Amino acid sequence: MEERMETMTKQQKKEKAKEFYTIMYRTRRFEEEVFEFYKRGLMPGLAHLYLGEEAVAAGVCGALEERDFIGSTHRGHGHLVARGADLNRMMAEILGKEAGYSKGKGGSMHIMAMDKGILGANGIVGGEIPIATGSAYASLYKGTDEVTVCFFGDSAANEGTFHESINMAAAWNLPIVYIVENNLYGISVDIRRVTKEHHIAKRAAGYGIEGITIDGNDVFQVYEEAVKAVEKARRGEGPTIIECMTYRWQGHHVGDPGVYRPDEEVAEWKEKEPLGRLKELGILTQQEMDEIAEEVEKEIQEACRFAEESPYPDMAEAYTDVFVD
Repeated sequence: MEERMETMTKQQKKEKAKEFYTIMYRTRRFEEEVFEFYKRGLMPGLAHLYLGEEAVAAGVCGALEERDFIGSTHRGHGHLVARGADLNRMMAEILGKEAGYSKGKGGSMHIMAMDKGILGANGIVGGEIPIATGSAYASLYKGTDEVTVCFFGDSAANEGTFHESINMAAAWNLPIVYIVENNLYGISVDIRRVTKEHHIAKRAAGYGIEGITIDGNDVFQVYEEAVKAVEKARRGEGPTIIECMTYRWQGHHVGDPGVYRPDEEVAEWKEKEPLGRLKELGILTQQEMDEIAEEVEKEIQEACRFAEESPYPDMAEAYTDVFVD
């Protein structure tokens, strides 16, 4: 069971702050380098960067145990980093290399880390919701106490799979926590223009489950609420919807300039970005943060080197691992 914030000692809070800062900084630097690979023409396809949303994955994954599962989205790099996935294999996968998690065949939008319980990112909007719900059902059926967490964006909540999955999970008290990463935009469409009630968590009442909306850039708040929801699910008391209000720095993907968003809105959200918010708490010294940054930079540069130097898959392997025997 994870430690609750109110029962932590000062030292425990410092250690937790170090953990969160490391994960968030590692995610940010990883994504920055992914963007650089794209601009250099070395990355096939597109990537949907997690820059600006780092606190959600860090806080939620911090509430999980090793045996738990995660359903991820096309903006899934941050989920893997927060879960402790191998950065070398991640970067290799994004560059389409044989050493990647899916031997270079999944790429950014379908990256997975089965060794960390991450069932795969999904290029279909909302596609991960029924998969994660099925994972939770499997745990219930087997009688284990595993919990599944499902990440998805605000636009996915308008897909039919959202309603069907939430209804099933609520009716059967499945051990799952739904995490809405509400960054206000589905590609270029402002959710506040196309949905009358744009707070997704309020929909939970229609299914008889708990739903809360929180500050998704406050990693400690995300962690605290995730711990409560995960513990509730593990006790067999059913699902929770946690809506994390956050904001992506870039456009929808690396090729999107994001010109549909007002400059003042972008600037306002960058003022309350996750790493700065944690720094403002004064729990960590500048020296401690600098030391973390130095160690993370070594990891990131090694991942970049590994990915660039790794070979591409052999053409003879094109049809292997595609179909189930």
